[in-house]
Amino acid sequence: MKSGFVTLIGRTNAGKSSLLNYLCGEKISLVSHKINATRRKINGIAMNGADQVIFTDTPGLHESAKLMNKLMVEVALGAIEGCDLVLFLAPVHDGTAEYEKFLNLNPSTKHIVILTKIDEANDEKIVQKLLQYQKFTDKFEAIIPVSIKKKVYKKQVLDEICKILPEHEYFYDPEILSATNEREIYRDFILEAIFESMSDEIPYCSDVVMEKVVEKPGLISVYARIITDTNSHKE
Repeated sequence: MKSGFVTLIGRTNAGKSSLLNYLCGEKISLVSHKINATRRKINGIAMNGADQVIFTDTPGLHESAKLMNKLMVEVALGAIEGCDLVLFLAPVHDGTAEYEKFLNLNPSTKHIVILTKIDEANDEKIVQKLLQYQKFTDKFEAIIPVSIKKKVYKKQVLDEICKILPEHEYFYDPEILSATNEREIYRDFILEAIFESMSDEIPYCSDVVMEKVVEKPGLISVYARIITDTNSHKE
């Protein structure tokens, strides 16, 4: 039996939240085309046979002078500390610059490179991208191409992760999917709906404050306030 913590790291829109949802088999984390939609760490739990993998989704790595964005990056980098393994997500269309920046952080934790969005590239491009990463083979434990849309290589990713995780009793009940507070998950789902449905009208700085969640048989009622700093959007 193995059980351990795995942190997802990568630039904004690299596919971290989508990968988390895919590996856990359920929608746990906010997925949006807007950059930096994920603002705090979210935990998801996946069982792979007898092994338990606890994932942490993090805000995207990026350079910004804005205080909130800097704090988000600090959250992401802080999530590397204390975990058993890092998954670095590298979109197939990217070069290796972002990965090299990650290596320059001198991470002491082992990591696997996940080549994402391969459904957007032909086989030749995928092979070329894998060859580009060959010069870093002494840095990573494995490199795995993944397509969430085509639902391929999920088992391979989980198997590679579990090779590295330590022998340990389960940290969480194997029946649960997330250690994140349910209210926080609902909050992120509301934010996702705002970003995707009203992207042109609602400013990116919008946030959601949860007020209460009422559960009844067959019905969950969520009460929340949407906050924005733009007067024209407050009506």
